[in-house]
Amino acid sequence: MSRFFAGGSDSDSDSSSDSEPVIRQQVAQFTFSDEEEDVKRVVRSKKEKRFEDLTNIIKSIRNHKKIKDMSSVLSSFEEFMRAYTKALPLVMKEENGITPRIVVRALAELEDFINESWDDKDNRKNLSKNNNKALGTLRQKFRKYIKDFESDMKRYRAAPEDFAEEEDDDDRDDEKGSDEEVEKAVAQTAMSKAVSFKKEPEKVKPVKPADDSDSSDWGSDSDSDSTSSDEDAKYTSIRDRFLKKPEKGTDEASSAPSGAAGDEALKKEKKKKTTESLGKKKKPKQDEMFDENEEEEEGWKVVNGTRSGASEQPKMFAKDAEINTKLVVGKLNEVMAARGKKRTDRKMQIEFLRELRTVAETNNLGPAVAAKIRFNIVSAIFDYNPKVSGAMKLEHWSKLLEEIQELLKLLLEHEDVHLSESILDEFEEYDTAPFKIRGCMLTAVERLDDEFTKLLKECDPHSNEYVDRLKDEVTVTNIIDQVVTYVERLCNEMEICRIYLRKIDHLYYKFDPNVLKKRKGQLPATTVTSVEEMDKLCRYIYAKDQTDRLRTRAILSHIFHHALHDNWYQARDLVLMSHLQETIHHSDPATQILYNRMMANLGLCAFRHGNIKDAHLCLVDLMMTGKPKELLAQGLVPQRQHERSLEQEKVEKQRQMPFHMHINLELLECVYLVSAMLLEIPYMAAHEFDARRRMISKTFYQQLRSSERQSLVGPPESMREHVVAAAKAMRHGDWNACANFIVNKKMNVKVWDLFYEANRVREMMVKFIKEESLRTYLFTYSNVFASISVPHLADMFKLPKSKVHSLISKMIINEELMASLDDPTETIVMHRSEPSRLQALSMQLADKVTNLVDANERIFEMKQGNFFQRGGNQGYNRDRQNYRNQNQNQNWNNNRRQDNRNRGNRGNQNRGEGREQRDHHREHHREQREHREHQREFREQRDHMRNVEYQGKAE
Repeated sequence: MSRFFAGGSDSDSDSSSDSEPVIRQQVAQFTFSDEEEDVKRVVRSKKEKRFEDLTNIIKSIRNHKKIKDMSSVLSSFEEFMRAYTKALPLVMKEENGITPRIVVRALAELEDFINESWDDKDNRKNLSKNNNKALGTLRQKFRKYIKDFESDMKRYRAAPEDFAEEEDDDDRDDEKGSDEEVEKAVAQTAMSKAVSFKKEPEKVKPVKPADDSDSSDWGSDSDSDSTSSDEDAKYTSIRDRFLKKPEKGTDEASSAPSGAAGDEALKKEKKKKTTESLGKKKKPKQDEMFDENEEEEEGWKVVNGTRSGASEQPKMFAKDAEINTKLVVGKLNEVMAARGKKRTDRKMQIEFLRELRTVAETNNLGPAVAAKIRFNIVSAIFDYNPKVSGAMKLEHWSKLLEEIQELLKLLLEHEDVHLSESILDEFEEYDTAPFKIRGCMLTAVERLDDEFTKLLKECDPHSNEYVDRLKDEVTVTNIIDQVVTYVERLCNEMEICRIYLRKIDHLYYKFDPNVLKKRKGQLPATTVTSVEEMDKLCRYIYAKDQTDRLRTRAILSHIFHHALHDNWYQARDLVLMSHLQETIHHSDPATQILYNRMMANLGLCAFRHGNIKDAHLCLVDLMMTGKPKELLAQGLVPQRQHERSLEQEKVEKQRQMPFHMHINLELLECVYLVSAMLLEIPYMAAHEFDARRRMISKTFYQQLRSSERQSLVGPPESMREHVVAAAKAMRHGDWNACANFIVNKKMNVKVWDLFYEANRVREMMVKFIKEESLRTYLFTYSNVFASISVPHLADMFKLPKSKVHSLISKMIINEELMASLDDPTETIVMHRSEPSRLQALSMQLADKVTNLVDANERIFEMKQGNFFQRGGNQGYNRDRQNYRNQNQNQNWNNNRRQDNRNRGNRGNQNRGEGREQRDHHREHHREQREHREHQREFREQRDHMRNVEYQGKAE
């Protein structure tokens, strides 16, 4: 009988038939194949379900943490929050509100993982964009969620070992499960031979192997039943049946006697096996590979694990080949022919070339072959980076510097080696001097300089990595100097101009204190400074360059360097003579950025020299736009939507300047606002009632107006607020408060200490504030005084009397102040020619009314001709329609002829009337214009008489 219709096998049923009846199970209507098993349905409580869900989620979080899959950790954590929210009622009911220890431990581990990942900035850079974003989101959500578990987390941090109890079962199942299963199997096999007086449990039949065919089973039911019953006797459950079979050693152990001695022997054997397995794990990889190779019977090949099969070191030449120049150059051309192809391994190509270089050096094939191979290695390293916009890796950068230095050393030592682009491949010469090689050293160095700039842009400017990369500039400038020596030897003017410009690019923005020391006589006259070096390089480019771009960039760099070292007049003359401001908008963006940088530095130089008006003119174009950061290529300002595409943003990021070349934007804005204040405040005081007053600086005016609109103004904090507060103090003539707002400890740290000679600049600032405050005071209060004492003004503004006398004289000469100086008494006598407030407002009203009348008359003159012509045409059409209605019954031909005659007469009549009216209006307007001119002349004579009268009274 089949084993599916009874609880045991046939042999079991026969043996037990005498003692007890066999209870047959009811035959099912549907029978299943032997390959299927009955699945037991387990009924679990709600608590078990919830805690099993939490345990599974915590395990998945741990697995995701191991591979640092932040997106999966985030999704699992969100799932954990939902599952714990569902389990919370059970926690409150069963655990009395105490958080399960497994949950507390999981949260603590996740917190440590998030903090470590967030603090490891290098690892964060290597994460993908999605994982980086998921880490930030996970950190925010976790910090909000963990607030409810603060007390539990403190308990865990105080005693972590108390929270490990619940997880012992899980760890035991995961880590020691296999060992326990082996031990159980051995123990059960040993106990099966012992006598048992208990009733044996029902034995489950093993599943048939899939390899047995049905045809072979038809005639052997009894055999299969007997064999299956014998096999079932060995196992007590399905789990024991499918355990791994014990080896010979375990079989021997299983045949040992049972009891305590047998158990001890089994434990010793198990310990011995674990120590052997641990010893195998600790073996190095290579020994393990060789051990496995010895154990294999069929003989496997040992493959080096460091390289793939495709990238193994190839054979360069045959063993018997004679290594000569022709063979090596042919192999070199063969390697370089694969350059740029799709399936070319770039790394393998560099290894090829290095091996080829070793072969050439071993066989002494000459400097020409060595130079050719090194130049191709440099080209291959450049090609290794597939992204044009991205920077190369640091390991390749260091190798590139080494290769270029070795190549330049070789070229400088052997003057008979000529490396030039003009040499064709067919005319290369490697055997006899002079050696000729195709290539361009200048292009390689220009590419090297561009890669150095990309490396600096990729680094964080506030990190030590940027400082480490910036140290490579010494090496780069040394390489450029060596190329200058090499190119000057070739006497190619165009290449000399190009390499000179590269040297200028590394020199123009660097401040040399020796320039100022030499100017003061602290250094000997023979000392060569950076200004003299720049002058020599730029003059050569001015004379020999054939392209406008190199000359333009050389001029801009020359002006920048002069301005940096306070050579104001030389820099100003270069700007005015070159006329670059007229043609710069036709240049490329990089040259326009250099022009903006030059104008910014020139404005700072003018300010240091006390040329306030020139400083304002240099900086006004930059600051009026409100985007000096973008114009100087020092960063991108966030734009509105669709104002800048992704492609444009990528291009603009490539144009950015390295951080060490930036100009301080706060310093620039402060100099501009202070210059505008010194110009705008006296002008506003002088033209207070002038309707046609113009704004000198729109930016400064807006800052001033926005401050005046505020109802409550506190003490100044930012740089702008300090300048606005100083401007308000200057409007009242309070120079001391103005100077304190501009020159104080906070402003010194932010702005003024950034200048080379900060004390001199601060003294100059205070002097200008006193002078402009004096001018503002005289403009504001001149109508109050009849006369003012010059010594009193000198004492009031802490200025020498000669300076006060000079300022007032200039104001009187420029007709800014209606007064006269009395030298014997040292007083200023006011002429009171300034109108009062009511008179000034009346004059403003009269001017505005006059302008309005003129505008009306001009509009009327423009439109009146069309108006009269339009009216004539309308009348003509109306009369024509009436005429047609009255003569409907007449002949059509007569009507048409009459109509034509009437049209001519009426048209002539209308044209005559319109001309007469236009002439009349013109005459009328002419008379009105003459009348206004007479009135204006009368007012001027009256004002002149009043001035004479005032002067007579004053005298």
